[in-house]
Amino acid sequence: MSLAIKYRPTLLDDIVGQSHLLDKGAVLRTLIEKDALIHTFFYGSTGSGKTTLARAIAKYLKYPFYELNATTLKVEELRNIFKTYVNALEKPIIFIDEVHRLSKNQQEVLLPFMERESALIIGASTENPYYSLTSAIRSRSHIFELLPIDNSSMISYLERILLAEKIDFSHDVKSFLVSSSSGDARAMLNLLDSAIVLGKDVTLEQLKSIRPYAMQQGSSQADSHYDLTSAMIKSIRGSDIDAGLYYLARLINGGEPPEYIARRLSILASEDIGNANPNALNLSASTLTIVKQIGYPEARIPLAQLVVYLASSPKSNSSYIAINNALKAIQNGEIYPIPPNIKTDSKNYLYPHNFGGWVKQKYLNKPMKFYKSSKQGFEKSLDEWIKKIKSI
Repeated sequence: MSLAIKYRPTLLDDIVGQSHLLDKGAVLRTLIEKDALIHTFFYGSTGSGKTTLARAIAKYLKYPFYELNATTLKVEELRNIFKTYVNALEKPIIFIDEVHRLSKNQQEVLLPFMERESALIIGASTENPYYSLTSAIRSRSHIFELLPIDNSSMISYLERILLAEKIDFSHDVKSFLVSSSSGDARAMLNLLDSAIVLGKDVTLEQLKSIRPYAMQQGSSQADSHYDLTSAMIKSIRGSDIDAGLYYLARLINGGEPPEYIARRLSILASEDIGNANPNALNLSASTLTIVKQIGYPEARIPLAQLVVYLASSPKSNSSYIAINNALKAIQNGEIYPIPPNIKTDSKNYLYPHNFGGWVKQKYLNKPMKFYKSSKQGFEKSLDEWIKKIKSI
């Protein structure tokens, strides 16, 4: 039996990490203890404990537990489970993994049973399922994020298992088991299984030959994953090409997945460069696509190309500030009716194309200003465009 199965927690108090959800007084913990949990969807990285948590909830509530997967789920299978509990005094927990893959038809089958509370639906996904679930299902459920398990929890979990198995490894080996697993408890235990086979004198080099790169987001270097990523972003924002490349190299050498690095650079392209150089976002999107396909070691090349391009680009956070200002206004209660002339059924809408491309008309019931151009790079051209458009 693998260690991941043998030492999988079965009780809420034994679950590794997730203190923000499971500590005494935490919202999720309170809902479970008061048997007030409604349909719930968990998302988080692999090995963060989504399935384990669902099983522990079922055990705590003493509910029958059915474990399904959206990729193989048959509608008839769901109907048969619900039929079993039509007149029962208890209701089951139906756990659906890969919930972001549920088809619209599968969701429509689930909906009436969720509405009648014939079962407690718990879903899990490595992706935030918010946009893959219909609005009807979202309105009847909660969504909670499980975080990668922190290093201190991973170390405690590892030490507990080593003690139980009467095994002792060097400090370097134990540190690598934790750091290279990057918050994925299952990955750590799978590597530990292999380490045990290699013997009590297993070396760091042997483990690195099995796992040359970290599993998820995480760095085995002395500096943390977050600090290295922040240093790279800030160097590029500050237009320091060599510093950006240095921290990129640190992240690559620490085992960061190339798609993670590309995602962070894509955010920077929009947040810190924006319309000062719109092509930065296009190149970032292309880089994200290609590094997913080729992986290391070749992925280092397009990543380096992107870092040089972004650091060399003119910078502007005008769009970033503008959307934040707009959201802040809405969150502060500035909700105004849509002017009648631009509503769907309006007969008074003025079609700009009929007026040479622009015509003055009301789009807001109250004048509001969110965007201010930085006048950097291509944003200067956009300023000229909008000025010319409105001078027609």
